[in-house]
Amino acid sequence: MIKNERQYKITRAQVANFERALRQLEQQPDPQLHPRLRQAEIDGVRSQLEEMREDVAEYEELKSGHPESITFESMDEMLQGLTRARIARGLSQRALGEKLHLKEQQIQRYEATDYASCSTSRVVDVMQVLGVTVRGESVLVNESNSGKASTTRSRSSPRGRAASATANRSVVSRKR
Repeated sequence: MIKNERQYKITRAQVANFERALRQLEQQPDPQLHPRLRQAEIDGVRSQLEEMREDVAEYEELKSGHPESITFESMDEMLQGLTRARIARGLSQRALGEKLHLKEQQIQRYEATDYASCSTSRVVDVMQVLGVTVRGESVLVNESNSGKASTTRSRSSPRGRAASATANRSVVSRKR
């Protein structure tokens, strides 16, 4: 995931480099390289190129401010969603740090670990500054006597009502 403008510029440059490399591999095959190895090399470059293109497209979409919500299925994905929310809000790491009375480097450290190194209270602070709310459900897996797993779902929302998230999914919404 691209987390800032510097990474965005670097990734865009890498996309151009990989596109050139792919064209060269396809147009000027190495005669000493076995065809299967050549194809594996081309496939590897294509795969990395596609991944970088997806990262660039995601960053550009977030920067456009269009996403109304960011869907996640785990706590880890929710924490990654905080970086996505920051980008969608048009805030730099520095600007978020200023709003939280932290240095830009601290935000960089948090985002480098997808907020895993961040305390719960700090996560709540970040969410408040970004105007992010979470609604969803928790799924508890219980072992029954027959050895089959059964699930108990508990839905919650800020008002104590059932959330409208689909089964096993949660949504980070931006406040308007």
